[in-house]
Amino acid sequence: MPHKEDRRAVVWLDPLHRLTDTERACLDVAGLALMSVATLDDFRATLARADLVVIRLGDSIDLLAEVRQLMRDVPRELPVVCRVDTARMDLAVAAMRHGALTVLGTDEWSITSWRNAVALVPEARETRSFVFVDPASQKLLALARRVAQAEVTTLLTGPTGAGKEVLARVLHDASPRRAGPFVGLNCAAMPESMIEDLLFGHEKGAFTGALREHAGVFEQANGGTLFLDEIAEMPYPLQSKLLRVLQEREVTRLGAQQAVPVDVRFIAATNRDLKAGIAAREFREDLYFRISTFRLRVPALTERPGDIVPLARHLLDQHAPQAGWTLTAAAERLLTDYAWPGNVRELANVMQRALVLASGPVIDAEHLLFEDMNVAFAPVIPAVTDRAMSAPAMAHESEDVIDLDAAVRHSEHRVILAALRAAPNRTEAAKALGISPRTLRYKLAQLKTRGLPVAVS
Repeated sequence: MPHKEDRRAVVWLDPLHRLTDTERACLDVAGLALMSVATLDDFRATLARADLVVIRLGDSIDLLAEVRQLMRDVPRELPVVCRVDTARMDLAVAAMRHGALTVLGTDEWSITSWRNAVALVPEARETRSFVFVDPASQKLLALARRVAQAEVTTLLTGPTGAGKEVLARVLHDASPRRAGPFVGLNCAAMPESMIEDLLFGHEKGAFTGALREHAGVFEQANGGTLFLDEIAEMPYPLQSKLLRVLQEREVTRLGAQQAVPVDVRFIAATNRDLKAGIAAREFREDLYFRISTFRLRVPALTERPGDIVPLARHLLDQHAPQAGWTLTAAAERLLTDYAWPGNVRELANVMQRALVLASGPVIDAEHLLFEDMNVAFAPVIPAVTDRAMSAPAMAHESEDVIDLDAAVRHSEHRVILAALRAAPNRTEAAKALGISPRTLRYKLAQLKTRGLPVAVS
């Protein structure tokens, strides 16, 4: 059972069911301390002390929308867990789209399931801390805070994984809209057929399968900030509709006759050259000028080396806040010297792998494995061959070089096995390694063909 100081204070809203003693015991063991709410005033007052809000949805997400509206007066962002009938997957999807931390079934009383939900809370409720240590980053932060105070559309540019969404959140948190919602949508991550619906929403019966009305991200972000990432990937026909919404400040749902006024701060981001896209007739010039009232460029990680080690420490604190992890001087040098083609996203993968490899709270150079395994600086462990078994203890340097490829393969094998041992399943192991589950299966098959002891399913 969690210690008292580790428990999460939760506001529990379920107008349809009163908790039984057994259900309360399940929540208690999972680490939830329930706070009773009798009136709306009680709810508002309790929010200030809460870590989490759990609500039961009936036939719509209206209650979620009402709760999020009430939470706008809370100075910090509270995560919301929604409970829905297991037959209403459409409602579960809508709840996630509207910002729910996670969704559980109304009949879900597994201690493990609730513990998993509680485990998400620290990341969701923490006061977001950003790393701006390098002089280039500090200048960008100062400029972003000034831009945040103005009601201007902002275009963020920079390479993939450099932290454009982080800067978008800075713009939101430093703006007068900080108490409103921050809604983000990655235009490259959604099928083209879904983007229009996600942007503008639809009315009931607008198309086959539209059983209920759905508010698009413009309506979801009303009173706050809407962030569209990878805007260069937006289909060309939709760009004119987006331009119209930005100009008119009103949105028309699919199948609707009347427009709905919206009040949002609009931020877009791209890793592509939009002017080249204009020349190639892939991006509208009028939309470009509408979204780029102010441009902020997020530099690549190698352009701000002073951020690398502080970011690494920050990522360690995020993934293992209780362990007190530290970096050795050798590890810090290695991190600073690496080229970081994947930017901050790659750094996050490297630190997660280091947590898997390190057996104690100290991360050394040998625990840092980069995307290209050929730059993995793990100790050289020669392959066990007859020649290696018979080699003298004082091996020549040339013999070490001959066995370098074998050492890298051995290191990869060691990392994969460590990840498999530490993770509950292969999907989580792949996530810790920074690769897809399909890539992990491929690597396991390769290792098996080499005669190494791995199981491939």
